[in-house]
Amino acid sequence: MTELKKTPLYDVYKENGAKTIDFGGWDLPVQFSSIKEEHEAVRTKAGLFDVSHMGEVEVKGKESLEYLQKMMTNDVSKLKDGGAQYTAMCYQDGGTVDDLLVYKKADNDYLLVVNASNIEKDYDWLKSNATEEVEVTNISQGIAQLAIQGPLAQQILQKLTETDLSEIKFFKFKENVVIDGVSALVSRTGYTGEDGFEIYCQKEDAVSLWNSLLTNGKEDGLVPCGLGARDTLRFEAKLALYGQELSKDITPIEAGIGFAVKTNKEENFFGKDVLREQKENGAPRSIVGIEMIDKGIPRHGYEVYVGDELVGEVTTGTQSPTLKKNVGLVLLKKEFTNLETEVEVQVRKKRLKAKVVQTPFYQRPKN
Repeated sequence: MTELKKTPLYDVYKENGAKTIDFGGWDLPVQFSSIKEEHEAVRTKAGLFDVSHMGEVEVKGKESLEYLQKMMTNDVSKLKDGGAQYTAMCYQDGGTVDDLLVYKKADNDYLLVVNASNIEKDYDWLKSNATEEVEVTNISQGIAQLAIQGPLAQQILQKLTETDLSEIKFFKFKENVVIDGVSALVSRTGYTGEDGFEIYCQKEDAVSLWNSLLTNGKEDGLVPCGLGARDTLRFEAKLALYGQELSKDITPIEAGIGFAVKTNKEENFFGKDVLREQKENGAPRSIVGIEMIDKGIPRHGYEVYVGDELVGEVTTGTQSPTLKKNVGLVLLKKEFTNLETEVEVQVRKKRLKAKVVQTPFYQRPKN
């Protein structure tokens, strides 16, 4: 049996009462207190996540921009120094290699942040398509990533740094931010539907940063959070998860992230023809929200029917901690995606009624 990979924070999980699970080959905390408590803390105060399992890949060299334009569905030329962009990488058939963030540090100097389960696959894909003028380096092993998320995230983090965090706007970042003696890249991004920051530091600095944040954030209600709350939070905000809403068999258009696909950019990128066709004429399937009418929870992989016709399957589903309703995201044939359409979810041996509803299930109140 292969030994599970561990992040630099593994030893402090136990001190915080973590229950760990195998997540894509990593031994990671699913919860510290309870998923509902952690979820509630992020929606109302703040939560701290260890996301050091995520991958980081540097792209440098004088053809970096041209190369990234070929690899990414979004228009990387729109990025300015200190900007971040959400994008996807696709295969020629439009299926998704991964969804990721691109950070532009300077001309010909980019940082890509990829999903943990896809690090090797993404790196191989990126390397195999690189030219001699582009240097692609997997630096994941040396980097730790913490995410502080929630309405009080800025207030808590600000106590530990002299950098004015209010100057870091949404999807922007600053390098060499000193947080309680630790130098880090700080970006105003996240995966929870709340305001907050993702902090990238050297792996040897992760433990002191984690402890410092929890100590200084305690009076504001900051709690350590696991993957369970991360999943319910991102699900309510309809943020795609690779392996569920996105895969090699699901295109970014079908997954509802068409905003990150710029088929009007001049450069040809992998999957462009298929994605343009889907953007212009509609994809054959799309991810929509459902709410259960009958009592039951729609779970990942459950089949969805209209009459005797199999029309889709659940990609993610749970009882929403915020809404207290049983809801799911479903990949449905497009003719059944209109709001209020009734469908049936195969929950074990029963078919239970549900209806198509508006998404995202949760949106952060605007200040």
